[in-house]
Amino acid sequence: MKVCVDAMGGDHAPEWVIKGALQASFSGIPVILVGDENRIKKEIARLGGLPSNVEIAHAEESIGMSEAPAVAVRKKKKSSLRVGFKLMKEGRADALVSAGNSGAIMASAILTLRSIPGIERPAIATLIPTFKGHMVILDIGANVDCRADHLRQFAVVGAVFCHTVLHIPFPRVALLSNAEETSKGNTLTREAHHLLKDSFLNYIGYVEGRDIFSGEVDVVICDGFVGNIVLKLTEGLSRAIFGFMKNAMKGSFSAKIGYLFLRGALRNLSQTFDYSEYGGAPLLGVDGICLIAHGSSPPKAIKNAIYHAHELASQNLVGRMKRNLQRLNGEIGKE
Repeated sequence: MKVCVDAMGGDHAPEWVIKGALQASFSGIPVILVGDENRIKKEIARLGGLPSNVEIAHAEESIGMSEAPAVAVRKKKKSSLRVGFKLMKEGRADALVSAGNSGAIMASAILTLRSIPGIERPAIATLIPTFKGHMVILDIGANVDCRADHLRQFAVVGAVFCHTVLHIPFPRVALLSNAEETSKGNTLTREAHHLLKDSFLNYIGYVEGRDIFSGEVDVVICDGFVGNIVLKLTEGLSRAIFGFMKNAMKGSFSAKIGYLFLRGALRNLSQTFDYSEYGGAPLLGVDGICLIAHGSSPPKAIKNAIYHAHELASQNLVGRMKRNLQRLNGEIGKE
């Protein structure tokens, strides 16, 4: 299983991206670095040389973080993203990791790999820590405006992803809403609830924002507008809490002594909310494995994203999604 890495994507590309890719290659994962060959070779030489399981695929162009995705993808046909996805399409790579322009990543994936049959719009998923482990939430930003059937499709791919990654046999799926009562919510959630309540999924109804971290639900479904707000709020709140705790522990001598005893536990808690531990968020619904890493990803995050992409490809995540979507389409035909 080879993982294609967009060496030119991200705020600190290509240096941090290449460093993370080399770290992943040391564990035995074959990697293809896509981008400006001269810059890649120069950075690899600085880091000690090219490992035997790392290849370089030259790309003349790259897409900047601030470029309009649709325009950039259409005009820059020789960009590192387009070249990387072409390698996947040709069967020369099994997954792709990029910390670049997320809109361009999604547009390139759809243009080159196409969507899985039964999926109209791919969704971005991410893992969120809970009191009982982790849960999956999607969409976190790919689709700002959705129809009810889009949420039903998200539920299927989200459940398959949860089963594959978290090894939960029959994941509990819920719709994010402003109340638990099904009479509440907006038009979108009420219509999606109607579609999901009689599906083959283990659908348990609505879940409120305050219950996301309870561990009582495994997959939370929402549109990309709401999901992105939830994600950014979670990231900001976690940073704020650690900042508040750090300031509080500077307040007195006894607080500083208490910190010495809690230091290990706080370090573990910080790692739980550190996005670099997860590496990247998968784009679910395209016909291939694609992970979108944070634009400012350090080498550790790139390395973990490559690990994650390799694992998902090895476990045939896309094949599992196709089978479950066929099952969903069978149900729709009976309605």
